[in-house]
Amino acid sequence: MSVDGFVSWLADTPVSEGIGAHGWITPAVQTVHILAIAVVMSAILMTNLRALGAVGGGEPMARFSRHYAPRIGAALLVLLISGATLIVGEPKRSLENPVFLLKMAMLIAALALATAIHLPLRHDAEFWTPGARRIALRVMAGGSLAIWVAIIFAGRWIAYAVT
Repeated sequence: MSVDGFVSWLADTPVSEGIGAHGWITPAVQTVHILAIAVVMSAILMTNLRALGAVGGGEPMARFSRHYAPRIGAALLVLLISGATLIVGEPKRSLENPVFLLKMAMLIAALALATAIHLPLRHDAEFWTPGARRIALRVMAGGSLAIWVAIIFAGRWIAYAVT
């Protein structure tokens, strides 16, 4: 099935039609989506600023990771559910939009970076302490922040991109 065929099929489902028929659903779900983005961004910002040495002084990176990882995970679950609801409600707006596809590609990159930063800390709390690793951590943290900001821009841009 082509993307166009899938989009047409999805738009014709009772769930998609139901979301479209109730004008309050999309803005309500968008609000939840934005609040979850705020949680993710706050937690990502704090952990990456810690990695960059801008906050947390003597606090170990592993402690920041343990503190914020559950919040990131919970908010990502909310984002998955709210995002899927938004896609089902307006499949053409998302699935045929190059900005949406760019956002999804950046999300994959951001999640890969987050995993690369946090996973080693589960096994070795001092993993990022040695000099060369510390430099790599700072590069990844800076890249992570840039990608998350770009994801937010892309998310807003979806509504205005011509498809």
